[in-house]
Amino acid sequence: MREESWRPDAIDTTVPSVARMYDYFLGGSDNYQSDRDACEQLLKQVPSTKVLAVNNRRFLQRVVRLLAGEYGIRQFIDHGSGLPTQDNVHQVAQAVDPASKVVYVDSDPIVLAHGRALLDENDNTAVIQADMRDTDHILGHAETTRLIDFSQPVAALFVSVMHCIPDEDDPAALIRRVADRLVPGSFLVICQLVSDRPEIRKFVTDFMAEATGGNWGRVREEGEVTEYFNGLQILEPGLVEVSTWRPDTDLAPTQLTDEWIEWGGVARLG
Repeated sequence: MREESWRPDAIDTTVPSVARMYDYFLGGSDNYQSDRDACEQLLKQVPSTKVLAVNNRRFLQRVVRLLAGEYGIRQFIDHGSGLPTQDNVHQVAQAVDPASKVVYVDSDPIVLAHGRALLDENDNTAVIQADMRDTDHILGHAETTRLIDFSQPVAALFVSVMHCIPDEDDPAALIRRVADRLVPGSFLVICQLVSDRPEIRKFVTDFMAEATGGNWGRVREEGEVTEYFNGLQILEPGLVEVSTWRPDTDLAPTQLTDEWIEWGGVARLG
């Protein structure tokens, strides 16, 4: 685990971070005691959460591999990317073509610090600290414009992050803003936590909002996530629980319970 003495300036490590909690669920070491405690409390009510995180990560890797390998996408913007792990977006995409460009976006300054250290020698990849709701800032950022040619197709990734956007910030409008800036042939990859059980939606939403100091949105229902894809060409197999989206192995872990799932898919801009 991350040594408590390693604390970037202005970081309150007593407040859990969604990025660091996700890192803990994936077996990473870039997390603090507050993150671990929050994860363990969450697991008591929703024990499938760790497997869900692993399956979500594998979904991301499959999608990037597909878009790079079958659709020739060479530009990726990963909104709410989280802390670097293994088989990150740039590693998957650049295994197909080393010239692939990747911009990671996250609001957690620890992500920025670790990401820049990891990518210091990779000129085709950048990490920027930004709120993923600030589309103009992200797409106009110097590192984004250095790497991304918006006259060519781009894959915009929103993987397991839309539940961090509160209703008052209109997550569907965020998707539309980004889509409006991309040329035909681009892709949107979107999934978020959903549950058909009201008590689970309320518990997780309330717990995460309190634990993260309000840096949370809402666990939603499948129909609400469907609205993100209005007007888009959804790739087969449609919108699904992400471990069932074009699986490449029968050995992936399955969720032990179905209190909540990661639900979404991939859409192409016509």
